Amino acid sequence: MRWLPRALLGAAVVGVIALWISPVFAAAVSLEPAGDWRVKVTVPAEGDKPGATATIDVPGPTLVTVTAEKHDALPVFRAESWGGWQRGAQLRGVVAEECTTPDLLEPTSLEVREGPEPASRLFERDKDYAADLRWGSIGRLPNGRIGERQPVYVSYRHAMLRLDSIVRDAAGKIVLRPGTPKAAAPLPAALQPGDRRLGNIWVAGRLAKLGPEHLFPILEEFYPEPPKSSPTPAEKLLPKTMRKLQEGQPLRILAWGDSVTVGTYLPEPERWQAQFVARLRQRFPKAQIELITEAWGGRNTASYLAEPAGSPHNYQEKVLGSKPDLVVSEFVNDAGLTSAQVEERYGKLRADFQAIGAEWIILTPHYVRPDWMGLSREREIDDDPRPYVSGLRQFAAKHSVALADASLRYGRLWRQGIPYTTLMVNSINHPDARGMKLFADSLMALFP
Repeated sequence: MRWLPRALLGAAVVGVIALWISPVFAAAVSLEPAGDWRVKVTVPAEGDKPGATATIDVPGPTLVTVTAEKHDALPVFRAESWGGWQRGAQLRGVVAEECTTPDLLEPTSLEVREGPEPASRLFERDKDYAADLRWGSIGRLPNGRIGERQPVYVSYRHAMLRLDSIVRDAAGKIVLRPGTPKAAAPLPAALQPGDRRLGNIWVAGRLAKLGPEHLFPILEEFYPEPPKSSPTPAEKLLPKTMRKLQEGQPLRILAWGDSVTVGTYLPEPERWQAQFVARLRQRFPKAQIELITEAWGGRNTASYLAEPAGSPHNYQEKVLGSKPDLVVSEFVNDAGLTSAQVEERYGKLRADFQAIGAEWIILTPHYVRPDWMGLSREREIDDDPRPYVSGLRQFAAKHSVALADASLRYGRLWRQGIPYTTLMVNSINHPDARGMKLFADSLMALFP
C-alpha cells in the first residue's frame, strides 16, 4: 500500500487519486516471531520468482532521554479531568495533535527540579506535584513547594512509535528498512529503488518484545472494491443529486459532523469533505458544487438536537436552515448508540431531511483507540464490534438511505500492513490525510 506524501496530496485530491499500484498478492508473506526482537520472514514462490526465507533482527524500542525541559509555570493538577492529557502540562516528548500519546513515558524516570542543574532542588511527586504517568502530564499541588508562576525543569525518558518495513530489495534480498520514530502517526519506512514492501513491524512504544500482534505482513495491496452495481447506489438513492451533478445544476452539499468533520488540524484540501468534493468535480465535469461544513468538536447528533434557538450549533438553523441538497453526516461521537437508538434518532433525522427535500449519505465511522472499541489488537479486525455501526447498516438498508461504509475500509488496513492507529494524529481518533481519504473512497464508491 503506497500513500501519497503530503506534498503531493494537494495535487492528487483535485484529480483522480490513484494510490494502488499492484493487485492483491497471489501468495501471502508470512511473518513470525523468532525471538524477542527477531522475525522469521517467509516469501512463497510467485511466478518465476523463487521463494525465500530470512530471519531479521529488529531494533528494540526507540528511547529518548529528555533533560531539563523547561516549563515556565505548572497549572494545578486536575485529577478530575476526563482525559489524562488534560490534567496538567504536557511533556513535550510525548505530545500528539491536541493531546499526548499514552504509555510512552517511562514512569520511573520522571524528575521535576527547581533549576536546570542536576544538583538543583528535586521536587517530590504527590507532595509538590502530581502526574498522570500514562499520558505524560504534570501539575503542581496547591500545598506543595512549587509556586504559581515558578519555572520548573523536567527530565524523563520516553519511547517513540515506529513502523519498520521488511522489504525484498532489488537484488532479491530480504532486509529491514527502519521507520522514522514519531510520537504519533508514524509512516511506514521509506523504500529504496527496487524495494518491494513485504510487511511492517509495529514498534508501538515501550515494548518488551515483539509478538504476533506487532507483525503486519501485506496480504493485499488495496481495499477490494466490489463490482459496481447497476444502478449504482447514487443513481438509486440520490437521484436529485445525480441529476444536478450530470446537468451542471447548482448542488449544495452539507458536511455535518464532529471534530473529524471540523478537521482544522489538517489543511483544508486534506479533509474528507474537500477530498470528496474535489473528486466529484473531477468525475462530473459540469458539476457546480457548493460545500458547506457544519461541525462541532466533541459533540454528537444529540448535542445538536438539544441546542436552543440562536446558538451557534442549533440543529434547525445550522443544519436544516442551510437548505442543503445533500447531507453527508459523520458522527464517530454517536458510537455509543445502540441499534435501537440509531433507529429512533436517525429516523427523526431522515424525516427532517425528507421534509426539506434533502438527500442523505451516512458515513460509518473510522476505527478509534483499540481499548475504546473493546479491541485488544489491530489485526484480524475486519468486523467492527460497535453496535452503532451495525445499527447504521441496518437502518440504511431498511430505509433506503445511502451508506458510505468507511468502517469496512478501516477494518481491512491490517491486511495492507497498516496498524490503523498509525493514521491517528492524536493517537486516539483524529485521522490524518490518509485516513480522510478512506472516507472519500467510501463516498465515491457510491457514484457511477
